[in-house]
Amino acid sequence: MNNGVVLALIAYAVYSCSDASIKALSGQLGVFTIGFYIFLFAGLALLPIRPNGERWVNAWRMRRPWAVNARACTGVMSGAFSVLAFTTIPFAEAYALIFLSPFFVTLMSVIVLKEQVGVWRWTSLVAGFLGVLLVVRPGFKELEAGHFAALVVAVLAATSVILSRSLAGEERHTSIIGAVILYGVTFNGIAATVTGGLPIPAPSHLGWLALAGMLSAAGQVFLLRATQLAPASVIAPTNYSQIVWGIALGAAFFGEHPDWIAIVGLFVVGASGLITVVRERIRRVRVQPARIDRV
Repeated sequence: MNNGVVLALIAYAVYSCSDASIKALSGQLGVFTIGFYIFLFAGLALLPIRPNGERWVNAWRMRRPWAVNARACTGVMSGAFSVLAFTTIPFAEAYALIFLSPFFVTLMSVIVLKEQVGVWRWTSLVAGFLGVLLVVRPGFKELEAGHFAALVVAVLAATSVILSRSLAGEERHTSIIGAVILYGVTFNGIAATVTGGLPIPAPSHLGWLALAGMLSAAGQVFLLRATQLAPASVIAPTNYSQIVWGIALGAAFFGEHPDWIAIVGLFVVGASGLITVVRERIRRVRVQPARIDRV
């Protein structure tokens, strides 16, 4: 197996463990307090690391500041809504909704980037949506704020992907990562203070926060290294391993046991997403010999 794929699988396993650490704090701390400390610990963990040999002191020298700042904003908001989702609804349901992100990417690609989308991608789009309905089953059980938060995360993540495409190869990694960390600490710190104060957590809570932040940073490092060893199109399918981790961690630590209908729905979501990734990879291979310029 390609080393990049292995590192990507490790990265998404680590990300899932970070999400589980956040879920362990359900009802213990406010959303913005959790977000503040996670970004803080993630930033401290990443500080000694120099992505691609870059220097953090040069992070503020952005080539495309508007895109970097926009991506940072979507990342911070996505983080806040993720905390709300993971602390209020089951893992499987949160991941099912969040994994609508590739389908929003498809829609945005058509609307914003004017890309041509074939029948395979539209079919996977519809299948993924139906899979989410099997998991969440609106009308058959009560929808909570966490469900809507997870859906917002999917939209924000898709927006971040579109922005990342525009930044690919043109911006420093330190600028992209540094902006997200800085915005995350600042926004969550202010929001927590305004909405009730920014307390110093109890030692047990601080341990979970530190674990979540450092795992998030570790996932970022593993994923960055994975992209250096394998093409993005090869790594992309590994993202769906988080569905398996979500089911496993939810069952092992939080007593969450999805029924067979939900499991089928999760399978449909994962399969439809993989179809989208594979078809995109085939399309790129086909157009490469023609040397079509990117618009």
